[in-house]
Amino acid sequence: MAINRVGSTEEFKELVAEVTAQEGYREPIAFGIARVDRGQQNADKVLQANYALINWNENFGSASILIKAIQEANHSVDFSASESVVTLNDNMINSAMNAFAPYLGEATGDAHKNVQVVKALASIEDLAQNYRVCFLFEDAPAQSVEAVYLKLYALSQGKAPLRTLNLNGAFGILPNVAWVGNTPYELEYLRENEIEMKLNGTFPTIDSVDKFPRYLQHIIPADNTRILDSSKVRMGAQLASGTTVMPGASYINFNAGTLGAVMVEGRISSSAIVGAGSDVGGGASILGVLSGTDGNPISIGENTLLGANSTCGIPLGDGCILDGGVAIFAGTKVKITTEQLALINEANPEAKLKNQDRFRADALQGLNGLHFRQDSTTGEIIVNRSIREVKLNSELH
Repeated sequence: MAINRVGSTEEFKELVAEVTAQEGYREPIAFGIARVDRGQQNADKVLQANYALINWNENFGSASILIKAIQEANHSVDFSASESVVTLNDNMINSAMNAFAPYLGEATGDAHKNVQVVKALASIEDLAQNYRVCFLFEDAPAQSVEAVYLKLYALSQGKAPLRTLNLNGAFGILPNVAWVGNTPYELEYLRENEIEMKLNGTFPTIDSVDKFPRYLQHIIPADNTRILDSSKVRMGAQLASGTTVMPGASYINFNAGTLGAVMVEGRISSSAIVGAGSDVGGGASILGVLSGTDGNPISIGENTLLGANSTCGIPLGDGCILDGGVAIFAGTKVKITTEQLALINEANPEAKLKNQDRFRADALQGLNGLHFRQDSTTGEIIVNRSIREVKLNSELH
């Protein structure tokens, strides 16, 4: 069976209505077609998924056509599950081409991108087992490599805000592989064939061994975004336009990133978010939810400076400064003079800090205009109302 060729946009709309009216039908919150890399030794093992296009709470008509094409090929989509992954074949693609017929001539540039994906697949002679369509019907813990990658794409492409997706279990699903350029290799395959490959001169030059690929293996950044070392940004990170990631001690983990033009010369750990105009200085570290924050995700406000080799373990508001080498954790005791406390309360009227001179640092979390310094004589951490403006060089961002 196959979908008959659709002759007009009206017929297309009627077909979509027919598909979505079937009993049990659910619109996916996300879907996309991926080319998967399968194991060299275990062909049933998916090592990574490359999505040419992902759809996130959009293009429901295209989703219904893909579902209909699958059904016409005597396969099924499990609407009762949180996700469904189906291996595509030529019959499915031909059916989809027939359904998309009214739009084939218009599918260029930014128009009808799902149609462009199907057209490209139609020109591939043998789809074999390397192309899968993944539907997510709810944001539950992923059950497949294809679903994990769909979520990572959504984060890195900015289709889903950071810290909003369920990534529970992702580490357990993604295989640990050797990355050679954009190609993942099973470690067991390399071990099994090590002698022959090395003697034949075919043993690959391994760039890294990790469960996650590099951001630039899958994502094209904005024109004014710079990443000077591809190993410094992990897939699933989100970089706003104007972000600069320098080499050296910089690093941005998955489900972490920037909300505007930011200079990154330090570490933005998983689930950490940095606001526009801020500067993460050389060797500075923003702790992630697994590295000392007791699960408290850290956000850094706008126009905030983390000095070289500083450590930030609490959320900060706008216009803050953490001096170089200073480490602030939730339980760090800090000193604030009466005069400075009045200025901080004035800048943060909602805070209502008590009239005392010692605070746990987490009592100040999220406040604006704080300057954390260390007294070089006593070693005390002192907090003042910041009077310096943090401003990035606009020509560099």
